[in-house]
Amino acid sequence: MLFSLPDYQDPDFSLPLFKDAPDCQTAAVQQDGVAPDLFHATSMYPEYFKIDGQWVLAVESRMDCCVVPRENGALDVVEFRNLKKGDRIVIGRTDHAEEGIFLHNSGFQGAEMLSDKFSFRSGRSRETAFSKDYDSLYHLLYHEKQHGNILWVLGPACAFDADSRTAMSKLVLNGYVDGILAGNALATHDLEASFFGTALGQDIYTQTSIPNGHYHNIELINRVRRSGSIRQFLNETQVEEGVITSCIKKDIPFVLTGSIRDDGPLPEVYTDAYKGQDAMRALIRKATTVICLATQLHTIATGNMTPSFRVVDGRIRPLYIYSVDISEFALNKLSDRGSLTATSIVTNVQDFVVMVCNGLQKVEGVTFTAP
Repeated sequence: MLFSLPDYQDPDFSLPLFKDAPDCQTAAVQQDGVAPDLFHATSMYPEYFKIDGQWVLAVESRMDCCVVPRENGALDVVEFRNLKKGDRIVIGRTDHAEEGIFLHNSGFQGAEMLSDKFSFRSGRSRETAFSKDYDSLYHLLYHEKQHGNILWVLGPACAFDADSRTAMSKLVLNGYVDGILAGNALATHDLEASFFGTALGQDIYTQTSIPNGHYHNIELINRVRRSGSIRQFLNETQVEEGVITSCIKKDIPFVLTGSIRDDGPLPEVYTDAYKGQDAMRALIRKATTVICLATQLHTIATGNMTPSFRVVDGRIRPLYIYSVDISEFALNKLSDRGSLTATSIVTNVQDFVVMVCNGLQKVEGVTFTAP
């Protein structure tokens, strides 16, 4: 089964709806970080704005931002907190061309539609059979390895099990990871597993608690802080395996953003929430597929920064989002926040990572390099 990107259907701008529409209106920002009244807030879908008689796509979009037309003709999508006095932003609360704004939410809709209005098991739950999703994902990731950018959002559960850590490391080393978003806990537990063989004091093979193992978490953080950076800690200790270690070996960027409950944290962790958000968005801007594993708050944050499309080499293509968790509640939270294009898979994330790694080896017909 070969994967191919679906074609995008542009709006037909020759229609009177678009030809007769006025140019969009703008208003000046009077105070840093404060938008004028009637500001237009962006969505996750492609949005076009009529400027000097031409419909222009806002290429780098995300939810709940303002659109700032620049003198060079580009449209910047800017967070409210980053607005500067004097910026002119698009205003208007309609999006069907009435005010020179058009939201295009059907660009990737296929011609085949279900004729029945009623059907069983149309939602995503623990009763859903996900076999087809896995098969599709393997081929999507193989395509993205060659043509796209794969971003992983990892919760700490990904570091608790030896097999899943090994599988995730193989994905990094074999080209299926272009960036990682996570928190202090994921990196801490992964490095603890590399150095002590435990995660939160439990053996990563047997899950048995080690005497005094509850010290390993903060002992690891303390040692890394003494070294000054994760990279220097790895150099000093000669640790050779693990997810974070594999990222550093392959020069894969990772962004660690902190929370109020963090221990330490590790030196690389962003403790300023907005600086962390900016760093996250810098990686998200490159992503064409995003896979979120067992981290509800990071998943929602990522989903809110991720549009449903990406422009690559002048072509508009879908941006694929997968959300994987053993909790249906956690998965539903993403769609509740507006990220309607996410594919949800209800499963244990350790099993998911191992299955994906094994499935990709079958697709490629090779045995992946091990850490």
